[in-house]
Amino acid sequence: MTAYAWLAIAIVAEVIATSTMRATQGFTRIGPSLVTVAGYAVAFYCLSLALRTMPTGIAYAIWSGVGIVLVAGIAWGWQGQRLDVPAMLGMALIIAGVIVMNLFSKSVAH
Repeated sequence: MTAYAWLAIAIVAEVIATSTMRATQGFTRIGPSLVTVAGYAVAFYCLSLALRTMPTGIAYAIWSGVGIVLVAGIAWGWQGQRLDVPAMLGMALIIAGVIVMNLFSKSVAH
């Protein structure tokens, strides 16, 4: 698999783990706690595979940027978190930054 595929799996696993963490109620509920721990384990393992060929800074910037936007979207859709205009503008800037980095940076392996 390509580094981007491993990174995508890592992002999805991290988003699932982070989104489930609230349901752990401080890791007092076993089911959500297991999902959270397993999600982070998968996320870090897949990130390590992506880092075999992808620069660490680039991979982490993509992971964190995309993860922030996805977790905020899930919190908005399923947990009732309100997103005001500054929050949405900030996330749009994060997405723009990830796009600019991937399209124009010579640091990113294309």
